[in-house]
Amino acid sequence: MKLWNKDYKFNEAIERFTVGDDYILDQKLVKYDCLASIVHAKMLGKIGILKSKEVNQIVHELKNIIVLDKDGKFKIAEEDEDCHTAIENYLTKKLGDVGKKIHTARSRNDQVLTALRLYEKDELQDCKKLVKTFSAGMKVFSNKYGKVGFPGYTHTRKAMPSSIKLWATAFIDSMNDNIKVIDSTLDLIDQSPLGTGAGYGVPLKLDRQYTAKLLGFKAVQENPIYAQLSRGKFESTIIHVLSLITGDLNRMASDMILFSLSEFGYFELPKEFCAGSSIMPHKKNPDVLELIRAKHHTIVSLEFEIKNITSNLISGYHRDFQLTKGSTMKALDITKQSLSVMSLVFTGLVINKEKCEQAMTKEIYAAEEAIKLSKKGIPFRDTYKKVSKDY
Repeated sequence: MKLWNKDYKFNEAIERFTVGDDYILDQKLVKYDCLASIVHAKMLGKIGILKSKEVNQIVHELKNIIVLDKDGKFKIAEEDEDCHTAIENYLTKKLGDVGKKIHTARSRNDQVLTALRLYEKDELQDCKKLVKTFSAGMKVFSNKYGKVGFPGYTHTRKAMPSSIKLWATAFIDSMNDNIKVIDSTLDLIDQSPLGTGAGYGVPLKLDRQYTAKLLGFKAVQENPIYAQLSRGKFESTIIHVLSLITGDLNRMASDMILFSLSEFGYFELPKEFCAGSSIMPHKKNPDVLELIRAKHHTIVSLEFEIKNITSNLISGYHRDFQLTKGSTMKALDITKQSLSVMSLVFTGLVINKEKCEQAMTKEIYAAEEAIKLSKKGIPFRDTYKKVSKDY
């Protein structure tokens, strides 16, 4: 039974359209909605809405749902619409009227916000761990090949001497900055929306500090309207930091595709990481790097999709927000997968020292030559012109 069920039959075609894929996406939120519901039940007991026995019954069944979900045995049906309805229906089936009490002083709006916020915090922490793992792998790679010199490029032309260490640590440094932005984003979203209802508060004195503390939030999102306004704002902020991460992977992939060309040969991908061609027997294609490169653009599009969906809306809840859920989940999944795959790539990537040394041709030392002459007291502009005549 739907939580908003009334005494009329909802049009089936409209129902399928409005439900969308929420019932599928919400499988990822079952645990988080149960955790929030456990805390909400305890709070209702604390303020005298639920009896101690009722709290214990509800908490027991919610913990059962978490176990069932972990084992893949708690499924959300399309007619349930979402995890919130499926969970409440389960409680009502098991506990009767006691189960019906769980929704006291709560809306699906603050319910989904809370579940999403908990999910997003965990997912961002997972991303942070994967970034650190990736950076650690890059350090191993740099220690192994770091002393190998190869040309640095500007305008896609040879410029000045570089090295594998300089190249690798550039991305390690960038990933360290990405971690700072992850931490900043985690700090932003670490606010509990539970108790804000449908966006205008609840006509009952709730202990929101209590629920926030039990759920591990550092603060309460005080203004109920802002709780709704933050939906989409927080998600696009999350995806923005993901775009920074995948942006680095995108540029690394572009470098690796270029430098592994036979015409360059600086980098060598193991054949086990390369795909073949259906017509050309000799091909060993860097499909994995091409997909890493492309997935960044998917992330960027998802960020702007959410920003576009949530713009031009008046204050308060709108069903438009439903469409931001899948975009956020997709962006998190893509980023985690991309980090894992790129870490794997670096376990097999080989540097061809001979090809790198051969590429260190005379012209890349031109700036160094001009600076050496300027140390003798000759104006740099004159040394620049003198050296340029040789090229």
